[in-house]
Amino acid sequence: MTTTSQKRLQKLATYLRPHWKKSSLGIFSLLIVNTLGVYIPKLISQAIDDLELATKFDEFLYYVVAIIILASIMWVIRMASRILIFGVGRQVEFDLKQKIFNQLLRLEPSYFSNNTIGDLINRATSDVDNIRRLLGFAVLSITNTIFAYSLTMPVMLSINVRLTLLAVSVYPIMLILVQIFSDKLRNQQLEVQEKLSNMSDLIQEDMNGISLIKIYAQEENEKQAFSDYNQQLLDANLDLAKTRNFLFPILTGLASLSLLILLFNGSSYLETGELTVGNFVALILYVERLVFPTALLGFTITAYQRGEVSIDRIESILTVEPKIKDEEIPISLQKPVKGWIRSKQLTYTFPDNKIPALENVNFLIKPGETVSIVGPIGAGKSTLANTLPRLIDIKIDQLFIDGYDVTQLKLEDLRRAIAYVPQESFLFSTTIKNNIRYGNPLAEETEIQAAAKQAQIYEEILNFPQQYETMVGERGITLSGGQRQRMALARALLVDAQILILDDALSSVDNQTATHILQNLSTGIKKKTVIFISHQMSAAAMADRIFVMDKGQIVQTGNHAELVEQAGLYQLLWNQQKLKQLLE
Repeated sequence: MTTTSQKRLQKLATYLRPHWKKSSLGIFSLLIVNTLGVYIPKLISQAIDDLELATKFDEFLYYVVAIIILASIMWVIRMASRILIFGVGRQVEFDLKQKIFNQLLRLEPSYFSNNTIGDLINRATSDVDNIRRLLGFAVLSITNTIFAYSLTMPVMLSINVRLTLLAVSVYPIMLILVQIFSDKLRNQQLEVQEKLSNMSDLIQEDMNGISLIKIYAQEENEKQAFSDYNQQLLDANLDLAKTRNFLFPILTGLASLSLLILLFNGSSYLETGELTVGNFVALILYVERLVFPTALLGFTITAYQRGEVSIDRIESILTVEPKIKDEEIPISLQKPVKGWIRSKQLTYTFPDNKIPALENVNFLIKPGETVSIVGPIGAGKSTLANTLPRLIDIKIDQLFIDGYDVTQLKLEDLRRAIAYVPQESFLFSTTIKNNIRYGNPLAEETEIQAAAKQAQIYEEILNFPQQYETMVGERGITLSGGQRQRMALARALLVDAQILILDDALSSVDNQTATHILQNLSTGIKKKTVIFISHQMSAAAMADRIFVMDKGQIVQTGNHAELVEQAGLYQLLWNQQKLKQLLE
């Protein structure tokens, strides 16, 4: 057995460990079943030999009743063993799905950029299902086969050694065939799983981008793309089926051949009297007992190969260590949070990129201050926003909140101190109320309405048929872009964090509404520290200070009145917007 195979078996043992009691009871039940399965043919053999001399009906009835009772007990215990072992498979399936989901929640957003959602879903469903079959059907089959051989062979040998050896002489050939085809079946199964993931990715992507497909009239191209993936999956499945259909009938035929060998060679022993009729019948029954588990070997191999492939695919998720995680002894952020934010030589380069997205960024933002960040596309504005809640992994001693290094803070504390509205206003497929109170599920109705008013979405919600109970379509598709953004803003405001980051979160809102929202955020008794990233220069101009970014650096700092008089990037951006407004 290779080291890789040993590791897979160890991993299976890890999956089973929490359920070892049920597994042990199921395996013990199989032992009883096989013990009875060995005893019943022996009883039949004794009955046949005894009944040749029997003269009373009671003697015949004794054997009939005994066999019926034992067979019934055997059937009940067999059912119990199946329920126990299959139940363990289902429980492991439950555990794995929970572990995968929990693990995915731990991982940083960049992981999902490098791994497609369709493939992850396929691993959490199809691959987990394969492991369930392995720990249900395959364990049942393999255990049953081991018990069948270990208990049956000694009894067969005690009856007649030569006939027994002749009957099982074909089994080594079966094992050799299994070994020869093992790697081929595993690789073909892996190919099937990968093609299935590719097709899942396409379906997921097309369902999310259905509007774009229709706008550009690309239905036929998408049909063709799906057809190509579907054909690849079909070809992979057919290759796997060809291998199975070649191997499994041979295994079944060889298993049945053992019975023919026994029948052919056993007659001479009956003629010479070396074997009684009862013992000969017992041998036939024993060989038949071995035929089924041996013939089932092919299906067991399939379940095992699928399970092996799926173990590797699932473990590739479970063994990933999050790049962004708490330190061994994280620092708890003191409450209430004041809202000081300081950057010191902040530099960040995306993996596989040579040019830094942020380079030596320095600033200090005071509590309650509203700061706008403007600049051309690709200037590093969103990257800067993502460093604050540690959505990307930065080095130590570069970014501080209330004097604490964000990389040393407890992630839960850090993210509770920050309300972040990203560029994409993601909404869940639930009610408006549940979307707004997502960050605070226990929020009262009055709090939800207050957040909606502050986000300038309150009146529009009242115009919906069911108001706050109105269902939002998948990803908020039933709402306009501006409504989605303001609903996402209301969700962030309800959390009532001291630091609020708006990353181009009002791009679909008109300038007047965006300006009004910013004015509301900049006033009041409890002023938040607001970082407002935007291309809307009129709204950005309302901030206390403005950071102008270009090529990953802050190139200008000041308020609107100061910057608009300076020759530089801000003046250029401001003049461009004014010209655009005139042309409109």
